[in-house]
Amino acid sequence: MSDEAVFRAGPGPPFEERLNDRAYPVTRPWQIGFGVVLTALAGFVDALGFIRLGGLYTSLMSGNTTQLAVALGHGEPLGAVLPALLIGAFLVGAVSGGAIAALCPPRWVTPSVLGLEAVALTAAVALAAEHAHVGVASLFLALAMGGQNAVLAHVQGFRAGTTFVTGALFAFGQKAALALAGRGPRFGWVGDGSVWLALLVGAVAGTLAHAHLGIAALAIPAGVTAGLCVAASLYTLVTRHAPVTLTKI
Repeated sequence: MSDEAVFRAGPGPPFEERLNDRAYPVTRPWQIGFGVVLTALAGFVDALGFIRLGGLYTSLMSGNTTQLAVALGHGEPLGAVLPALLIGAFLVGAVSGGAIAALCPPRWVTPSVLGLEAVALTAAVALAAEHAHVGVASLFLALAMGGQNAVLAHVQGFRAGTTFVTGALFAFGQKAALALAGRGPRFGWVGDGSVWLALLVGAVAGTLAHAHLGIAALAIPAGVTAGLCVAASLYTLVTRHAPVTLTKI
């Protein structure tokens, strides 16, 4: 048994006020829905970055790490600069999103992290529009993608966000095998499959949008993320949960 505190419903007024203040009004279905939509948006952004950066990514850091290693292995330090900067920006976003999740009351984690992502994407749109290329804007895209995973970091048993697509695809295969063997839920694979499908659909949409709008297509994920932030904020403000009392054991 771990050293973490275990909580159980029961009498214990000292915990009641804190719980109600830090409750999660954005429920699991909402968070999973946000996660699938954000995964599609990340696929959209990644497709744009891949096209404009010549094979680099704004969210899939495994690919950038490989590109960094190949450049270093070939003795091309200049070719390693952009992959390294993208990885660094993604890490800054991950740290920022994690800090927000750790310091904010849990009820405000989703709106706050979505706000961070919306600001970063808006900055990327402004920079790309001004200079007509990704350039520095790509670093803000990577920062946004690093931060977005904190939205679902506290939703157990569900892998959403581009960071977890490979794991989601593996889980999809594993759960499908269990379902076929009659040893698992018949439709337990649906959630993980939807994550991979969301990334695919988002990337296709990003490619088509870029073909018609060019770099201005970045305004689409920026606008959608801002809309999700507003929706999550309003949902948090208007939702009230019944008091729940916890006892620490």
